[in-house]
Amino acid sequence: MYKAIFFDLDGTLTESGEGITKSVQYALEKLGVSAPELEPLKVFVGPPLLEQFMKYAGFDKETAQKGIEYYRERYSEKGMYENNVYPGVENTLAELKRRGYRLAVASAKPTFYVTQIMDHFNLSRYFEVIAGTDLNGPKVTKSQVIEEALERMSFSDHRDQVIMVGDREHDILGARRCGIQCVAVSYGYGSREELEKAQPLQIVASADELLNFFV
Repeated sequence: MYKAIFFDLDGTLTESGEGITKSVQYALEKLGVSAPELEPLKVFVGPPLLEQFMKYAGFDKETAQKGIEYYRERYSEKGMYENNVYPGVENTLAELKRRGYRLAVASAKPTFYVTQIMDHFNLSRYFEVIAGTDLNGPKVTKSQVIEEALERMSFSDHRDQVIMVGDREHDILGARRCGIQCVAVSYGYGSREELEKAQPLQIVASADELLNFFV
């Protein structure tokens, strides 16, 4: 029986694509790259930025790191607030907490931003732990964040009692590396094909359907 639920942030709790893609577009333009329309840049929602800048634009690590610096110029000022809580999410969180589940956020976004976003949308009150990556390392991967949350909530030796909820393959794979299951939400930024290939425990289409999973 599950006792703790770890939630991804971007694409799972909040629809954050606008602020992220506009900030990526800004960073690419600052680096002299002709930035495309926003839709193709949605691949940046979820995965670690360093990895995605290198993969998407073919940057070396140093250039990708510069891209992150430019990205944060815009994101910290306005991008993080170009964001909305998905329908039904707050009700689901409130009900899960009422049922006695212990909740945590485990995000690949830096904790510095995660806490501000959670406070901005008044969601922090539902969570016992809010864990994210470090702004400049060494904690930069999803599995490292999950491990931190497991340790802080004293579930390192009880991983069968914890489940992850996320919208991208790296949520599913990161959870698997840490020995926990993952439920995927299809309303986020991962395609159905991406999610099915990563083989989560289940795929749900809405916050209400997610709540029904935890009967």
